[in-house]
Amino acid sequence: MNENLSWIKRDLAVIWHPCTQMKDHEWLPLIPFSHGAGVWLFDAEGHRYLDAISSWWVNLFGHCHPLINQAIIDQLGQLEHALLAGATHEPAIRLAERLLARAPPGLTRCFYVDNGSAAVEAALKMSFHYWKNKGYPQKDHFVSLENAYHGETLGALAVGSVGLYRDAYEPLLHRSFHVSGADLFDRPQDEPVEDYTCRRFSTLERLLAREADHIAAVIIEPLVQCAGGMRMHAPLYLTLLRECCNRYGVHLIADECAVGMGRTGTFFACEQGEIIPDILITAKGLTGGYLPLAALLVRESIYQAFYADYETHLAFLHSHSYTGNPLACRAALATLELFDASPVLERNLEINQWLQKGLEPLIGHPHVSDVRITGTIAAVELASDGPNKIPYPLEDRRGIEVFRYGLEHEAWLRPLGNVVYLIPPYVITANELDTLCKTVRDAIDHVSRI
Repeated sequence: MNENLSWIKRDLAVIWHPCTQMKDHEWLPLIPFSHGAGVWLFDAEGHRYLDAISSWWVNLFGHCHPLINQAIIDQLGQLEHALLAGATHEPAIRLAERLLARAPPGLTRCFYVDNGSAAVEAALKMSFHYWKNKGYPQKDHFVSLENAYHGETLGALAVGSVGLYRDAYEPLLHRSFHVSGADLFDRPQDEPVEDYTCRRFSTLERLLAREADHIAAVIIEPLVQCAGGMRMHAPLYLTLLRECCNRYGVHLIADECAVGMGRTGTFFACEQGEIIPDILITAKGLTGGYLPLAALLVRESIYQAFYADYETHLAFLHSHSYTGNPLACRAALATLELFDASPVLERNLEINQWLQKGLEPLIGHPHVSDVRITGTIAAVELASDGPNKIPYPLEDRRGIEVFRYGLEHEAWLRPLGNVVYLIPPYVITANELDTLCKTVRDAIDHVSRI
């Protein structure tokens, strides 16, 4: 038995994989990765796969980057972990300083957690607890957009609306408001983006006007709803939302777990709407894809609402054992150093242009209903009648066939249903991305004939 098959057999005997129907692996083999270098992942037999999705959107500067590697090694020889309650350490302090320096002005405090879902949980609790401390305990509801995804813990699921993740747990979830957003997929061709955005925003505005006394916060993924099929909206929506939250006394939480750290063309996506959220969440790419870490960047006014003499009921009692782990903080600091060492955002504009050029031939494809790109995020939506945007039936498996085709052509793709997307590491070259886009085009041509 070769090494690949040995690993697969051992895995299937003991591991339960995330977001996976395990029975699928009776016919769709696992890929046993043994090592990585740059944009490439390698299996145990030496076959390579271009990591087109940055390993679930976390890997910014390639696998096994020497600078991040060395930072973790150096930290390992000093302090591997210490609790961040009643104690502190240099990596956590430095990282908070660096993040807040990059954040929109007015965000002055950094609260660490372990991952994006935990960060959303903390943000929801923080917003509700703020209003309770201020004497408004009735503000206990949240607002999010249809098609939103904010994580898979119960609080995060409550403000998400992707049925694939949410439906099974509906009885356990806190009540929230879900309103139609302004993603551009449904925009009539003859309606200007600004008019369409304002028209679609009016639904949320009416809700806040009616229910603001019971709403703690609105949570949004700025510019791109990632796990909801990479649907994209205009920056104007953020501008309108900030003004409306101000008017009705509601917090604005920007969930930038996936869209921050340069993914959309600016370091934080909310910069494009020229807004300052009350809480900004960053995760995923924060450590360059190395270790779990997330941070909430928070307004001073929120922090001050929890600051009191010996009144523990006013304190924000939320914690994780590995909060602010020194190894993760050092990896994040090294990642920020890479942003400082070269014009990353400028180069990401080149990636955006390469994506547009490479996917342009799919515009008008008889089985493609939409090609959309924001920053270094690109999505191709498949449909049975592309121009009329008629979706394939739910049982259709063309996305899986695209995934399988990619594996046969050195590409690690993982479509979201029938949405084929690319979120490559920032170190990808023009030639590598050109080859990747061709693989996507060929894969779609292939599955269109099924």
